[in-house]
Amino acid sequence: MHKLYHAPLSPFCRKVRLVLAEKKIEVELIEERYWEKRKDFMLMNPGGMVPVLNAKGLILAESSAICEYLEEVHPTPPLIPQSPADRAEMRRLNSWFDDKFHREVTVNLLNERVNKKITQSGYPDSSNVKAGSRNIKFHIDYMGQLLEQRRWLAGDKMTLADFSAAAHFSCLDYIRDVDWDRNLAVKEWYATIKSRPAFRSLLADSVPGFPQPAHYANLDF
Repeated sequence: MHKLYHAPLSPFCRKVRLVLAEKKIEVELIEERYWEKRKDFMLMNPGGMVPVLNAKGLILAESSAICEYLEEVHPTPPLIPQSPADRAEMRRLNSWFDDKFHREVTVNLLNERVNKKITQSGYPDSSNVKAGSRNIKFHIDYMGQLLEQRRWLAGDKMTLADFSAAAHFSCLDYIRDVDWDRNLAVKEWYATIKSRPAFRSLLADSVPGFPQPAHYANLDF
């Protein structure tokens, strides 16, 4: 069985968990307090970050690298398009959420509201929280524009880009930082992907000191 070293509210870990579940790959989840830089963990990944996947002895780090490895070894169901153009668009959006969205929104909201407390690394910076709350509006509007033209974010089929986005939004939804009334298309997209069996373990997550909001695990939110 695979082993995934993860943190429950890490969007990068959640993306890998979604891919593993969608492809029905059995995995043991091991919660890792990566900020403590445990010696054995640092030997697995000198970068000191999660996720890290032990794929039956093969150690893999960095979420996109892990997901592409899983796609190549377990190609069904496919999450990366076949055509070069569609694959490029998927990768563009995957990078959009894991880089731009992460820097502009997730870091400013999740890190300030949750991670600083968990890792005991300081107190929330209100200016960063305000910036994250402002920036997420732009991203929701942009996603709405994409979904007006496409069934899924990168095209007519669900791809890794959808899981990347959903991983970030699921973390922010857990801490009540998504205005789902801002764009109906985005809300419907999230409701659709949230209802997939692959999402069940994410909806069951519970982080001490940060209780789930009432709507979090509700498929008809």
